[in-house]
Amino acid sequence: MTTNFKNSDSMKVTFINPPQTNSKYKFLGVVAPSLGIGYMAAVLEENGIDVDVLDSSALELSYEEIGDEILRRQPDIVSISALTPTIGVALDAAEVVKTVKPDTIVVLGGYHPTFEFASVLEEESVDIVVRGEGEYTMLELVNAIENGEDLKNVKGLAFHDENDGNLVLTEDRPVIQDLDELPFPALHLFPMEKYKILNISTNVATMITTRGCPMQCSFCSSASLHGKILRRRSYMNVVDEVEHILNNFKNIDTIAFMDDTFTLNTKFIKDFCAEIKRRNLKFWWGCTSRVDTLDEELLETMKDAGCITIFLGVESADQQTLDKMNKNITVNKTINAFKLARKVGIRTIASCVIGMPDDTKKNIQQTINFVKSLKPNYALYSLATPYPGTRFYKETFEKNLIKIKDWSKYTLLSPVLETVDCSKEELRKIQRKAFLTFYLRPGYLIKQASKDGMILLKTIFGVTKQILRKKNNENTNYNRQLESGSFGK
Repeated sequence: MTTNFKNSDSMKVTFINPPQTNSKYKFLGVVAPSLGIGYMAAVLEENGIDVDVLDSSALELSYEEIGDEILRRQPDIVSISALTPTIGVALDAAEVVKTVKPDTIVVLGGYHPTFEFASVLEEESVDIVVRGEGEYTMLELVNAIENGEDLKNVKGLAFHDENDGNLVLTEDRPVIQDLDELPFPALHLFPMEKYKILNISTNVATMITTRGCPMQCSFCSSASLHGKILRRRSYMNVVDEVEHILNNFKNIDTIAFMDDTFTLNTKFIKDFCAEIKRRNLKFWWGCTSRVDTLDEELLETMKDAGCITIFLGVESADQQTLDKMNKNITVNKTINAFKLARKVGIRTIASCVIGMPDDTKKNIQQTINFVKSLKPNYALYSLATPYPGTRFYKETFEKNLIKIKDWSKYTLLSPVLETVDCSKEELRKIQRKAFLTFYLRPGYLIKQASKDGMILLKTIFGVTKQILRKKNNENTNYNRQLESGSFGK
């Protein structure tokens, strides 16, 4: 990796969303455009830079096909986004790029590279890591490369110095304060017809209205990347984007709001819903929420504006476990939130975490039973997974509690920890049983099928297919097992 690059008359940038391995999103049949890539591509496009997107996950491309696309598109810079479970396939994609077009500058960004930049840069196929929010870092990086300028002056980067090989960490880039200044994600560069939820092509788009999270949940990396201060787009800007999507992508009828907690500000939600009604925008939408942010009036307002699904973090039925997670919710508030949503008629997805280090078989079963008692429409039983950048990761790493050092297993569906009385294999069996006993209840099937029909059947098929598999169906062309020596650097 060099600090300076040869001047190029016209830079071309290709963003790659790497192949999707097993994850909670694949498990739920969710294939969605990467908003991070969409925003970065939009900023570059707005500034006159030639840019395109290769969503190899949505297009189900092999590594050979990725290589063919790189040869066809001939980019000067390739930027690849990676989460922790996808870092292996992202690095494999980077290797493909370097193999077919060695002079390409390969950049990695996203949650995992931000926190694990040192180990990522040990890979010969990676030239630069973008740390944190990438929109303006990518813009300045591309301009600096095009003009042959020193990259040490670009905030938010990590790379190796060309002279001495030392790791260079440039000044941190401040987070973007005014989110309204960002252009809408460049969805026209994505294969929009390929995206789906619950394994059904629902013509879905995704949006985000906030960055940063004031909550202190120990297992969430959002605040580490985006900061602990909540930054919110104006409701008019958000509805403008909704209208933009509906006008420019005629088949879109569903929008999923991917905020950590969409309902954190009641006034914003009410203004947002009122503006949707005022403009007479017709679409379905879903969001994430905390159980302590909902009341009946708010839920009625949301439903009247098209909300059909809310994803709620139940996490645990044990109050001590909730407190250790820093969830700042109570079991009673969880019960009340699901009761209200059911009364109003909004579909719910209950998400819980099993397998925290102090969990016992008894309180895990308590949580599994509790989720059933809440009567959600769908349930997700995630295994406790410590992601780099979180307090949970720091604690488990320092206590030597992490048993699996292969990042591709960090999917929430494969155990990487053990509890005080559960081995990894026992946790795997408990999770499998939890899913089966939730989704294969005759009463549940009959009642839910009357509401969702084919959606339910697709969900059940996807769930049972995933949990009954004997081993992960990883892409074997470039399957990577990360060495323990590179873990936690």
